[in-house]
Amino acid sequence: MIDSAAPHSASLTAMLEALLAVDRVRAGRIVKDSCIPGSPVTCVETLIVPALEEIGRCWEDGTVALSQVYMSGRICEEIVDVMLPAGDPQRKGQPKLAIAVFEDHHTLGKRIVFSVLRAGGYEITDYGHGVMADDLVHMVLRDDPQILLISTLMLPSALRAKEAIARIRNELPKTKVIVGGAPFNFDPSLWQEVGADAMGRTATETLEIVNLFAREMGQ
Repeated sequence: MIDSAAPHSASLTAMLEALLAVDRVRAGRIVKDSCIPGSPVTCVETLIVPALEEIGRCWEDGTVALSQVYMSGRICEEIVDVMLPAGDPQRKGQPKLAIAVFEDHHTLGKRIVFSVLRAGGYEITDYGHGVMADDLVHMVLRDDPQILLISTLMLPSALRAKEAIARIRNELPKTKVIVGGAPFNFDPSLWQEVGADAMGRTATETLEIVNLFAREMGQ
């Protein structure tokens, strides 16, 4: 459960309650009532992202279910899509992002990360699941994303991602690679072994890393 003693604003507390109750209508109303008209980016940064970050912490603590994390991300993604549609000028200046599930076909983790990143105001190209090394390298070289997110479910897939990352690094040394998934959670040093720049243990942690890289890129 959300810690009622934490120093949340009334709007944030209400937003957390609405998201955990999977109440789309109430969540949308809270955003509309709490945010300054014409300032959607500020609303995302001060209300939506903090709510998702808090829900992510609660999932780590075991006090909310993964399904609540997933649905919270979807609801926030839908709200942000209305506030900041894909062609909105305020979305310009972002780093180019892409995401893939490497070799595996388990997509829930990627779906949560995708929703949380879009709820954070980012556009992201989805390369899909079951992506093999040659296809991943081809798509990355074609699109030249500034940040690439790779998710794996099984350890052998995580280890084989090392070769793909090395090939990408050879051609696009400035591309930042963030990895995630069960193998990296079990072995906290594995992300370094495969040559990534960072590991996101949760969707909200991944959003924080993307925000950090975006600032470093001046975006």
